[in-house]
Amino acid sequence: MKRGLFITMEGIEGVGKTTNLESVYHYINSHDIDVVITREPGGTELGEKIRGLLLDHRNQNIANDTELLLMFAARSQHIAEVIEPALAQGKWVLCDRFTDATYAYQGGGRGIDSQRIAQLEQWVQGALRPDITLLLDAPVAVGLARAAKRKGEADRFEREKQTFFERIRSAYLALAAQHPNRYRVIDAAQTLDQVKMALETIMAAVIKSA
Repeated sequence: MKRGLFITMEGIEGVGKTTNLESVYHYINSHDIDVVITREPGGTELGEKIRGLLLDHRNQNIANDTELLLMFAARSQHIAEVIEPALAQGKWVLCDRFTDATYAYQGGGRGIDSQRIAQLEQWVQGALRPDITLLLDAPVAVGLARAAKRKGEADRFEREKQTFFERIRSAYLALAAQHPNRYRVIDAAQTLDQVKMALETIMAAVIKSA
């Protein structure tokens, strides 16, 4: 059986990942492709509990290394329980964030050395890497303004200052430049319909070449 395709979606807060992930999922499904939609941190019962710890704004004293290790702990379970089994069965996996988010948030945002992240990446993932990464990119001010309109209390990451997200955006764009064959950068400052059309154009090409 042919191995499935692993597609990830990345971006800072407020770029519309959740909405557009659903749109991409339905587009892939409409082409009779069996696709699993999931997210990080999370995706498993254990991973969702770790996600709760990481996002809880009351946990302000989480050390940067603890945050990093929790991310990879959740990821390890996610890979073993969801991602690898699905790919091995020939299913496509569509994931809201993956290790690129760790390089961006814990690396760019928190300032953790990328080599330390790379060591954990190799240990936890082995050869597993996304086949395609969809980066929704928008100026930080635009993303944060959109995020501020959401209902509910801001989580631990959303409470960070704008400079934190500027570093994250820069890290994402640097990753896109380093991995041009894997990354597809979409201007998320456009209207939702325009972003959806751009994503569908990209996915049509991915499906055709799969």
